[in-house]
Amino acid sequence: MTMSEENKDEEQYVEVLWEDGTKVKCEIYDVIDFENKTYALLFPLDGDENDEDEELIVMEYVEEGDEGYFKNIDDEAEFNRVCEYIQNLDEEDEEE
Repeated sequence: MTMSEENKDEEQYVEVLWEDGTKVKCEIYDVIDFENKTYALLFPLDGDENDEDEELIVMEYVEEGDEGYFKNIDDEAEFNRVCEYIQNLDEEDEEE
């Protein structure tokens, strides 16, 4: 999977290229640090932007030298821990 980044009015976008060749433009919704790794929450923009059922894509952000890229979280247990952490963050935000 490859990505290209572009800046536009302070918002950050990436284009995700799936293994099947499908490209999806996403807004970088948030970046979080968890268990000594960095994860990005990506919001797909190719669908209906007002669709409340649209789900965020969670990917690991990896830096190698001066380059950075996103990659899939292949470990299901790791993915579940990250999602649970994100849900807990959302619940804390709602309480404030």
